[in-house]
Amino acid sequence: MPSALGIDWKQYLKSGQRIFIGSHAAVPGALMDDLIAHGRQLHDIEIVQLLTLSDNAWANPDQQHRFKVNTFFIGGDTIRQAVAEGRADYTPCFMSDIPHLFTDDILPLDAALIMVSPADQHGYHSLGVSVDVVAAAAKAAKIVIAQVNPLMPVTYGQSFIHRDQIDLSIECAQPLPELPKVDSDNEVSERIGQYIALLVEDGATIQLGVGRICTAVLKYLGNHKDLGVHSDMITDGIMALIQKGVITNRRKTFHPGKVVTSFCVGSKALYDFVHHNPHIGFYPSEYVNSPANIARNERMMAINSAIEVDLTGQVVADSIGHQFYSGIGGQVDFSRGASMSVGGKPIVALPSTTEDGKTSRIVPHIREGAGVVTSRAHVHYVVTEFGVASLRGKSIRERALELIRVAHPKFRHQLLQKVREHYWVPHYQQQTPVEVPELGKVGFKELIIGGEHFDLRPLNPSDERRLQEFFYSHTKETLQLRYNAVPTQMSREKSCNLVSVDQSKDLALCIVRQKGSAVQIQAVGRYYLLPAANSCEVAFVTREKYQGQGMAKRLLDEMIAIAKARGLDAMLAYVRADNQPMLSVFEKAGFVRLPADEPGEITLKLTLRPKTKE
Repeated sequence: MPSALGIDWKQYLKSGQRIFIGSHAAVPGALMDDLIAHGRQLHDIEIVQLLTLSDNAWANPDQQHRFKVNTFFIGGDTIRQAVAEGRADYTPCFMSDIPHLFTDDILPLDAALIMVSPADQHGYHSLGVSVDVVAAAAKAAKIVIAQVNPLMPVTYGQSFIHRDQIDLSIECAQPLPELPKVDSDNEVSERIGQYIALLVEDGATIQLGVGRICTAVLKYLGNHKDLGVHSDMITDGIMALIQKGVITNRRKTFHPGKVVTSFCVGSKALYDFVHHNPHIGFYPSEYVNSPANIARNERMMAINSAIEVDLTGQVVADSIGHQFYSGIGGQVDFSRGASMSVGGKPIVALPSTTEDGKTSRIVPHIREGAGVVTSRAHVHYVVTEFGVASLRGKSIRERALELIRVAHPKFRHQLLQKVREHYWVPHYQQQTPVEVPELGKVGFKELIIGGEHFDLRPLNPSDERRLQEFFYSHTKETLQLRYNAVPTQMSREKSCNLVSVDQSKDLALCIVRQKGSAVQIQAVGRYYLLPAANSCEVAFVTREKYQGQGMAKRLLDEMIAIAKARGLDAMLAYVRADNQPMLSVFEKAGFVRLPADEPGEITLKLTLRPKTKE
């Protein structure tokens, strides 16, 4: 049967050859359909590919004697099943390095089947929505066969190939495959999106992909200013923020004023948006994903997902146990680039549990068969719906405590017990409830004091060393006023006990100044529950530099609000008579002095709920 496209496949391909096919939304569907239907005399063709938005019919069981897929990224059930059954191979590789496999003849290509736009008056076709590794494949392949698609957008950057570089051109219109819209329609994704958005500063440059979490992140970036984009892919969510004026690229330090990407996937509206759009540059993966180029963007935010993260910070992203599920993609490239960027933040995001809630995705050790994609040294932040774990500069023990804090509460005790088996956490370290629901969904409040930005949040087990540093920063006078003595030591064990607070009963809040992964405690406020009287005893201490600037007041106001919300009847405070600043804070908040029991010490009380007459 003659080819519907008029191609004599025997003239261009031979059995046993290796061919590349276009990526993502630029799969040359008409060419592949024709090859499957009319290239039956060909056998044992190795098809090299990335993720393809296609039915991947060449990977079906009935084609296994004709085609063998070798994919760098597993996407879709057809490819996933073929890999699982051994009918297809998965080759792990950094996205930035894939082009070199072609050009260095490590995976020499006999042919490349690609999709391009019609040529312009100068004879140049555009690779359109997928430049990524297609550009390198077209350059390295001995034969290039192109489907010229009038519906392919013309994109700018380094996206062009001249007609002289193409051995066979076949014009055939084909609507580009669209990616179904993904909503951030669950509370877990929404919370993660909120936390990540809080890590992103105005003027930052972002990289992220697709899925519920990424959709939520983009939603909560809606009020940011002058964001930039340097990302291996862009989606409808990026387009929406450009149209809204959130993404302007004005403050980018690499390709200022321009979105830099290597491919896009999404709706027809997105494909129309990138068509002849000079503000979006499509470049090859070896350029976009180069960690050195990524790092040239100051405040680079690399936001990637994971399947599981162990308590040392190792990230599993391409496999579920022995089952290979996706690929390395650009995660390591961008994590490394962001970590080298001035003010950059490599972020890994994942729900704390599997969808059924039965399995923790924060794990004591990666499961058998799973592989580490991103090393423990690459990741600065891990985000779940329970908060942000900051890992940069943390010891193994501190990392474990940070990650347990953002694990699902029902798995925290079990995780701590598993950690103890490896002696990462001392015997006196306890796992207690760390959330303070009264602080709102994000679990902290942003403050501006004296023109500086601070966070008011619960004290937690991973603050052990920070609390030690806070203690040793105090003068003798501060210690005398706070403790009515001058303690000379804050041991690791004592500090650990002070940060291991059951926040559902007692309360320990702190005000911290955070710059990236650098965190310093500036003030601590506590109350200790007195169950018999349904009241609590409150105290606080502030770093000398910030005394008199209102931190104590902010902590006290928050503790009063929480005590009221929890139904306590009263709050008590015991203050040295010569500590006038502290007395003033309490009395301005409504505390009244009680008859003194001890000379030199004043007892104050705030009635929260007046007793009713019986």
